[in-house]
Amino acid sequence: MIRKIITYPDPLLTQVAKSVIHITDEIRTLLNDMAETMYAGEGVGLAAPQVAVGLRAIVIDVDVEAGEKGPGLLKMVNPEIVAGDGEIEWEEGCLSVPDFRIKIKRKGHLRVKYLTENGEEIFLECEGLLAVAVQHEIDHLDGKLIIDDASRLKRDLYRRKLRKKHTEDIDF
Repeated sequence: MIRKIITYPDPLLTQVAKSVIHITDEIRTLLNDMAETMYAGEGVGLAAPQVAVGLRAIVIDVDVEAGEKGPGLLKMVNPEIVAGDGEIEWEEGCLSVPDFRIKIKRKGHLRVKYLTENGEEIFLECEGLLAVAVQHEIDHLDGKLIIDDASRLKRDLYRRKLRKKHTEDIDF
């Protein structure tokens, strides 16, 4: 089922997500819905808070991005970066911050620990777009958005653009 993606400035996006205590059928359904929603939105990742669920769960598939070959669809519960080094700069967009892009410097190589939808603990080495996507989605779990990395001017311009769009969308 495709879920509604909440967008900036919804305050739910700034809340820190809670750890998943037990992986249940409801969590597996959430992960499947998130994957379907991510693909429908043509994104490479999606975090549970983006669909108004305050749990530490993300889905990522960098294979959908041209020229990338990754591990396919990853469903990660309680993901945690356990090591990281190097640096990579990537122009990022976000399904919850539509029509906004920004270059962000992140760690170029990561080691991530997470649980699969079956409760198996996995350690995964990430680099390139996969490392960027993991950090971006974990930021969502911590209540952080890409717009938080923008200059005050760029944030203000984006807010004005949103207000103008909202005004134009109102039917009189």
